[in-house]
Amino acid sequence: MKKNIIAIGGGGFGRSNTSYLIEKYLLNISDSKCPKICFLPTATGDNDNYIVRFYSIFTRFNCIPSHIEFFKRTTDLYNHIMMQDVVFVGGGNTKSMLAIWNDWGMSELLNEAYNEGVVMSGVSAGAICWFTSGITDSWDNELRILPCLDFIRGTCCPHYDEEPSRIPYVKKILLEQKVPNCFSIEGGAAMHFIDGKPFKNVSFKNNKNTYNVYQINNSIIESPFDKIQL
Repeated sequence: MKKNIIAIGGGGFGRSNTSYLIEKYLLNISDSKCPKICFLPTATGDNDNYIVRFYSIFTRFNCIPSHIEFFKRTTDLYNHIMMQDVVFVGGGNTKSMLAIWNDWGMSELLNEAYNEGVVMSGVSAGAICWFTSGITDSWDNELRILPCLDFIRGTCCPHYDEEPSRIPYVKKILLEQKVPNCFSIEGGAAMHFIDGKPFKNVSFKNNKNTYNVYQINNSIIESPFDKIQL
């Protein structure tokens, strides 16, 4: 049984201008002809507009969408998550999201579902949460390295080409040897991992990439992954 994670650097249904290519890719990863997909908007405090946007997009496809909220009465988490084919985690404040998940036992539940073959995916906060650590703007004054779920060994930076502070920060932490390398994902791209290992960069906008960024002798190397152009 393959274990899939699709980490999206930026874009997708949370933005108004999308082609829905990455959404279709997520659904096609599942073996189900009509996959169940559950949205976790925790990182935005279960923002109503984000939830409405999710349903407005995924009800167009041959799937069964649902969502879980933690700021209203919360459903039976185990039964709901374990019956899904795909989990999609939205963007927002990663630190707050993980704190809420840990209090509810959601982190352990997602790990169990992942090991049972449920496809894990998400954008921004929903991308970095699967890694050992992620580059986050959960604090408003600076980027920081945040410990995450460790489903995938390594550090992840989303929005690599979208926010001007990202590339200099990744360079800084590499030169300071705070991390050995960083999976850096551009907006309009997603990194698909199978069994915890890089499979392909999935570009759903024109020529967007994911890089393994590392340093050799104080020189920064950006090594792009093989690409699927949707």
